[in-house]
Amino acid sequence: MPGTVSVPLDPPPRARLRSAARLAVCAAVPWFLCLWWGTSTVPVPAALPAVLILREDVYDAPRRGRDRLVGVVVGVALTTFVLHWLPPPTGSSVTSVSWAASVSFLAVLACGCAGMYLMYRGGAPNQQVLITALVIYATAVPGYALARLAESAVGIAAVVLLGPLLWPPDPYRSAAAGLDTYRGGLDGLLGTVAARLGAGGPPTARGTPEDAQLWLRPRNGLAACERAARRTRLPRLYLRTPARPPDGLEERLRLAARTALTLQYFTQELRERARTDGPAPPPAPDTASSPGPDAALRDLAPLVRATARTVDAALRGEDSAAVAADLDRARGLDLAHRTAHPTRHDAVLRSGLHLTHEAVADHLAARG
Repeated sequence: MPGTVSVPLDPPPRARLRSAARLAVCAAVPWFLCLWWGTSTVPVPAALPAVLILREDVYDAPRRGRDRLVGVVVGVALTTFVLHWLPPPTGSSVTSVSWAASVSFLAVLACGCAGMYLMYRGGAPNQQVLITALVIYATAVPGYALARLAESAVGIAAVVLLGPLLWPPDPYRSAAAGLDTYRGGLDGLLGTVAARLGAGGPPTARGTPEDAQLWLRPRNGLAACERAARRTRLPRLYLRTPARPPDGLEERLRLAARTALTLQYFTQELRERARTDGPAPPPAPDTASSPGPDAALRDLAPLVRATARTVDAALRGEDSAAVAADLDRARGLDLAHRTAHPTRHDAVLRSGLHLTHEAVADHLAARG
């Protein structure tokens, strides 16, 4: 498709270098702070938050840090309570079977699992509860529980305060890059589908993990824009990107997210049809123009190309008149195919494309 630019799935080397440098600084600063404070000689828990909290969205670090700190507090409390009543592991219990140590381990394990799942948040349990409980159980040294709590707090504070300030990513740029990647991948996928249909071969190849990632990209980009909008509630020091996204970016991302659903349905229906009907035989010369299931699939090729061209033009933000002309052509081909092949099975197959046309029409209407 003209104008389609494909962005690689992996971040560029410069972005990866920035992420590595950010992680190294956020791990080293709390390490040396805890050494200066004297919490322990090897304050590993102070460096762990940088590894476990920092993600692509560094502005989500406060939420992740809060969840981790709560998990550490609960894990420390549970293990301290259990070991107050049951004997902790000793040097002799490590080299021999100790029923008392086994009972205390099972108690810590049960309490840690219960706390982990009782603190369910964001669709996942708080694993830090069980991790902290087991680590403290295995290191039953006086004062270690408080030292781990203090070091974890220092590490989380360093990540929350420093992470967003060190080479902060631009969520609008990453959203735009994800949109370009979606357009490039969609162009290749629909182009392959149209070529296979026109040649009378299998409509689509078997789905791949890359296909699944393709359909998720618009939603991820839209989520990045929404997170950027929520960042206006953070202190001014954290705002390193424009206050508003580029013109039309959010609207095009919403269109991409909507078309990802409809076109994924279309491609999946093609795969299901190929699986149940088997590969289509090559058309005979004297029956190439006769109506039938194979002819219906072959006649979908121009409609798929026209739909791909329309969606690509809309996602690139082309002039509304040009997009409307492409949309009218795609709708005309849809009507022609419906007239030539009015069977119910073909109507189900066309519905994904028809809903895509409706999404583009709604997008144009919103643009005015």
